[in-house]
Amino acid sequence: MFEPWLTSFFIEGYVSSCLDVRMLFCIRVFVFRVIFWRCFHIANNTYEINEEIRDKEVRLIGEDGAQLGIMSSQEALNIAIEQELDLVKIAPNSTPPVCRVMDYGKFRFEQAKREKDAKKNQRVVEIKEIRMSPGIGIADFNVKLRAAQKFIADGDRVKVTVRFKGREMAHTNIGEELLHKFAAECSEVATLDKNPKLEGRHMAMFLSPKTNK
Repeated sequence: MFEPWLTSFFIEGYVSSCLDVRMLFCIRVFVFRVIFWRCFHIANNTYEINEEIRDKEVRLIGEDGAQLGIMSSQEALNIAIEQELDLVKIAPNSTPPVCRVMDYGKFRFEQAKREKDAKKNQRVVEIKEIRMSPGIGIADFNVKLRAAQKFIADGDRVKVTVRFKGREMAHTNIGEELLHKFAAECSEVATLDKNPKLEGRHMAMFLSPKTNK
């Protein structure tokens, strides 16, 4: 098999005597595209493009969004080739399937860029934990409170836990009151998901950032 440019050279030599420059250019483009499309598979996990499209009829949309009508897939491909662009099937489940003339490389680049930007804007909500004891002092309580308010301001959920040791288990109501007080201090920026719950020697509650409506 001849190299693509060599094949183009032979065809050019054969037709140059009888075809004008415009027709010669079209043939060169056609030969280049067809040979390379046959030799190399374009990686594509989402869209059928160019010669991969084998539907009997397609509805074609131009690069500028104009409706070009229903035609065979080969006619649509020829239009894309004449414009030095690609034929991309954008709605395979339509009847007939919808194809569009576009620069597929540019389209994939812009699509990847949008996906990357979307991932940047996505934030994974974390659960931060604040631990206290039933006998915590006021100063330490305020330190824990400011830490929780900062986590909530950053968009994270906060798990507030009181741990009971030894005889403190006989006074779990103190821990419950402490947690309710903590939740009340955070009420401007957070909502209490569930009331404090005792599990073993730990009593915990969850605070979530308030959503703006």
